[in-house]
Parts: sequence; structure tokens; C-alpha cells
Amino acid sequence: MKTVTLYTDGACSGNPGPGGWGAILAFQGIEKELSGGESSTTNNRMELTAVIEGLSALKEPCVVELYSDSKYVIDGLSKGWAAGWQKNGWRKADKKPALNPDLWEKLLELTAIHQMRYHWVKGHADNPKNNRCDEMAVSEWQKLK
Repeated sequence: MKTVTLYTDGACSGNPGPGGWGAILAFQGIEKELSGGESSTTNNRMELTAVIEGLSALKEPCVVELYSDSKYVIDGLSKGWAAGWQKNGWRKADKKPALNPDLWEKLLELTAIHQMRYHWVKGHADNPKNNRCDEMAVSEWQKLK
């Protein structure tokens, strides 16, 4: 399988408010940038959407090195929280409803296709690709203001 690196970020002005997401797919020195936005959303929805859109762009199963500054995304996937929420009818351990089940469901479908490796990076720090994703996400929500 090919190994692809996926960097993602989401941003929102207000929570909820206009939001944007950015993703960079990298394979053998070639990069593809993807971005988009929604007029009324939340930061976490944009973080999830960035990963969904990045994975959706892949045309075959891959080893995916996912880099995100969202603990919500990385922990939800790597620690099996989202799979547990799904198994429990989209309820968390405290029996409260899990947020964003529509996006988590799609994300779980996509991650099942690929061999995923999860990496949390500190946001707004020294990762140029994460910073670029943030720039794209902010640019997208600014278009919607």
C-alpha cells in the first residue's frame, strides 16, 4: 500500500459561526491542498470535515499518516472513543449523546478502508503543514462572513 501523509485543520469564527477546513495530502513529494467551509458550524465539525475530505480524496486503500491539532479527532479515533459511541447508539460513557454522529459515522467508514496512524501536533506552533491548513481554514470562513 502507498503511504500518504494527511495534515488537517478546522477553524470557526464563533462557535457556532462561519467555519472552514483545510487539508494537505502529501505523497512522494507531491502535495494537494483541499479546503472548504460552511456558513454556520462548529470548530469540531470543521476538524472532522477536514479529515473526511482528505480521506475521501484517496482513490485506493493507503497507509495514512494523519496529523491534526485536534485532540477531539485524534483521541476520538486512536483511543476508540468514536467506535464505542457508535456501538452504544451514539451515546458516550456518561449516557449523554455523542456530538456530530453524522460526521463520526462517515469518518469511521473512511478510516476502516485505510491503515491509519494518528499524530497529534500542537496547533499554531512549529509544524508548517498544520499552519498552512489553519491558513486555508481561516481563509474559508472569512469568505463566509
